Amino acid sequence: MQWTFEWGWFFGGIAITIAGLLIVKFHRPIADNLAGGVMNYDKVKLWGVVATVGGFIVASNLHTTLLYLIFHLLMPSQFP
Repeated sequence: MQWTFEWGWFFGGIAITIAGLLIVKFHRPIADNLAGGVMNYDKVKLWGVVATVGGFIVASNLHTTLLYLIFHLLMPSQFP
């Protein structure tokens, strides 16, 4: 599988990264208003960091390669 750069995935990944960074920056009000006291602040901040890392992966268009590798491990005969 060959890696290719695509502008659409790049801008989508940047949007996901910005959303994740905003969640990390404003994790306390988000946890208070959306989670309603069920989640603690660290879990909301963790999901913001996960979204940020995921945004970098999507922006660099590596998500297709990672999904291919995962599917190849699960079903090797279907994904040669």
